[in-house]
Amino acid sequence: MTRRTAPLRLASLAPEAGAAAARARRALGDRGSTPNVAWIAALTGANRREIARILEELEALLPMEEEIRHRHLAGGRESYAQIRAPFELFTIARILRPEHIVEAGVSSGVSSAHFLAALRRNRRGRLHSIDLPTRQRGARLGRGESPVAMPPGRESGWAVPERLRERWDLRLGPSEQLLPQLVGELDGIGLFLHDDRHTAEHLTFELETVRSHLLPGAVVLADNTAWTGEAFPRFARAVGARLVRRGRSDLVGLRMPGQPPL
Repeated sequence: MTRRTAPLRLASLAPEAGAAAARARRALGDRGSTPNVAWIAALTGANRREIARILEELEALLPMEEEIRHRHLAGGRESYAQIRAPFELFTIARILRPEHIVEAGVSSGVSSAHFLAALRRNRRGRLHSIDLPTRQRGARLGRGESPVAMPPGRESGWAVPERLRERWDLRLGPSEQLLPQLVGELDGIGLFLHDDRHTAEHLTFELETVRSHLLPGAVVLADNTAWTGEAFPRFARAVGARLVRRGRSDLVGLRMPGQPPL
């Protein structure tokens, strides 16, 4: 079963939360990043009041959002292909308070920065990221090159502010090699994000690799699922969870059955 969530109307939240989200969106420079409260609620079980309270915290993140945007501009990118749900990632991580977040795919680090900001406010947890960077061939992004290719002189996570990196375990290399090793080192995963190579085979590999390590109540997310066919719906059916789509986008998620550990 798939549930599609309606986009958030900022006016439906407490004024402070809506205003903070709108300012954060402008600071980041991504018009498509308006948070979807219904999606957050469906994945976490939190009520709108709790979600609104956390979205108010985006006010404190404005310097981070501006720094990410400036780093993108310094890298020669007026706009940058990035996950369109950075504020949802922050909010989900704040609600779940996971000890371990795993993400496959980093690029400039927009998702990483928002996970790390949440962990910092949680005062607990660690982000484990895997990335196999694609590099831009010249000073400018050429026609046919990946929109997430690294500009010259940049490395994976190049937009993540230095002050956020203390809780970050960043590993570079193929997910096929690094992900099995990583999950074997962890005592449970509370939040997982797939955002690297978007093929049905690769997504299936990553989901099956983390499956036995996902804690009860863990949230599993996958972006660009228009390219991965039935891989995520098949996983949702296998674990007995409801697939929840973020509005009309192809960013989807599910919550693992069971109650999260205290």
